[in-house]
Amino acid sequence: MAPIRIVIVDDHPMVTEGIQSILESYEDIEVLACLSDGQEIIDRVEGLAPDVILLDLNMPGVGGLSTTEMVLEKRPGTRILILSMHDSPEYINSALSHGALGYVLKDVPTDEIKRAIDAVMAGERYLCTGAKGSLAPLAGAGREQLTNREQTILLQLAQGKSNKEVAQALDISVRTVETHRKNIKRKLGISSTAGLTRYALEHGVLQGTGVSL
Repeated sequence: MAPIRIVIVDDHPMVTEGIQSILESYEDIEVLACLSDGQEIIDRVEGLAPDVILLDLNMPGVGGLSTTEMVLEKRPGTRILILSMHDSPEYINSALSHGALGYVLKDVPTDEIKRAIDAVMAGERYLCTGAKGSLAPLAGAGREQLTNREQTILLQLAQGKSNKEVAQALDISVRTVETHRKNIKRKLGISSTAGLTRYALEHGVLQGTGVSL
């Protein structure tokens, strides 16, 4: 059976070296690369073709949430497993709502990382013990849920991007962005762009992006 192909993305060399050492002790795992920022895996994901990406949330440049979205746009079958020091519900919920299949804290026992990889390879969602029970819905109770595309556009808009900039970033038309923007406001009951930004901050949508408002 072919080994599980892994890429580790974290801007701390000691973290990546430690995880790589752990994973390379398993015969059924192959570490393809250790990268230091989100843009690098976005650019290389199609060439590397990993089965699983172990991804940090807080990195300079393109943060973990945006990286997750863009990697899955390019290669939808990739399993994203977040490795983070943050155990707040906002971080966990945001990561999963943006497409990550698992969330593991960096202080877990080494064998739990392997269990998490095996789980996401089986198509299962995996939360480490410290993250279980921390999920919260992205939209409030009783509200119509945002689609993955709407969540992506909300993230872009909350970072202060114009409709044109969002359209260019996602390779869609400005009119499509405008339509999604109207639907987002309708679903969330928000009438202004400032309100969207405030909602994004309060619900952890901007966590892990490197954006400070």
